[in-house]
Amino acid sequence: MILITGASSGLGASLAQLYAEQDDIAITGRNAERLAQVAESIKPQTNSYVCDLSDEQSVAHLFDALPSTPSMIIHCAGSGYFGPIETQSVTQIKQLLDNNITSAVLMLREAVKRYKDQAVTVVIVMSTAALAAKAEESTYCAAKWAVKGLVESVRLELKTSPMKLIAVYPGGMDTGFWPTSGKPANTESFMSATEAATMLKQALQASEHGYISDITITRG
Repeated sequence: MILITGASSGLGASLAQLYAEQDDIAITGRNAERLAQVAESIKPQTNSYVCDLSDEQSVAHLFDALPSTPSMIIHCAGSGYFGPIETQSVTQIKQLLDNNITSAVLMLREAVKRYKDQAVTVVIVMSTAALAAKAEESTYCAAKWAVKGLVESVRLELKTSPMKLIAVYPGGMDTGFWPTSGKPANTESFMSATEAATMLKQALQASEHGYISDITITRG
């Protein structure tokens, strides 16, 4: 069984569609209506859970509800907020940090607590904003750099564990992310979420003795 967070839209929804063709999946997101639509489009019996990943109890309840131990967790939940630093709202900055950093910390914390001694693969989807500074994306970059630090630090803690931690850095996807980010973009040359999901699914294939630990998906 594969758990996909942030599955109510964008890359998470596209990954859910792809993985559901071959695997049992569970999906989660904050928006109940959109999540229900995604679940219904896959198959009516899809396990779906509305969850606020920035809330400790909500995360624990999500993992308690899973029908079995997931072989893979793909964490796609997050949001964007852009603009010159002096124009950014404190309320929206805090929401950005919760949606990106707190959600990743609490999800990964719960997964490690429960599955540290099992061969579970945890995939953390970030952004190319975690790899390079970008003007008018200061707090977004700060959030993604923080998650990158989280991933690399927890990897050190998992050196003797069968759990695998994979970092993913996609850039330039044409999704609903942009209209809500505060920084309109011309997305005509961007990848579709389905294109990015297909490439990611292929890259996540592992062999008996190896796997790709860091994946950057760049638009052409």
